[in-house]
Amino acid sequence: MEENINKHIDNLIDRYPKLIVCRNSIQEAYNTLKQAYTDGRKLLVCGNGGSASDSEHIVGELMKEFKLKREVFKDQAEALRTIDPELGEILAKHLQGALPAIALTGHSSLTTAFMNDSNPELIFAQQVNGYGKPHDVFLGISTSGNSRNVLFAAVAAKSKGLHVIGLTGQRDSKLKELADICIQVPETETYKIQELHLPVYHCLCLMLEEHFFGK
Repeated sequence: MEENINKHIDNLIDRYPKLIVCRNSIQEAYNTLKQAYTDGRKLLVCGNGGSASDSEHIVGELMKEFKLKREVFKDQAEALRTIDPELGEILAKHLQGALPAIALTGHSSLTTAFMNDSNPELIFAQQVNGYGKPHDVFLGISTSGNSRNVLFAAVAAKSKGLHVIGLTGQRDSKLKELADICIQVPETETYKIQELHLPVYHCLCLMLEEHFFGK
């Protein structure tokens, strides 16, 4: 199984050869996420601008089918039908297996209230403080690696016992210093960094889906 999963990294590097320098950090990030999901934990993810969109994108790939079919497990399907034969049958046929992930970039009522009442740079940290539990994973996306709101969230995550993964550009940064694992794609211009972030997190999502929902 793991040999097949590692082929996703091989395919990534075949398509984007410059990402070979990220191979080990991608593998480490996958191992951390796999263990967290095995233990029933979740992922919290955030970023700004294009990285905010990436945060939502990642959640979309994890919380529903990506490439593979993710039918609910037999025991859950039977429970759904037992609770209500009509509604349960529809749920059993159409619900999809999910890997729990929350993007901290939405929640407009909470975000605007907190930004109005407190320090706006702490909005991601506040959500980490509320959602985060030990051994969850926090993924901070920042092309510079120095986005203040992401850094505050990373510190809050470490204080609560979360694993911290950074997804940044090539330059060393404060996020790299704080993170347990930092995937530094080999570009320095924002749009070029973002162009490499997408295939990296797609690879991680493919690997996780293969592990948890592959035949």
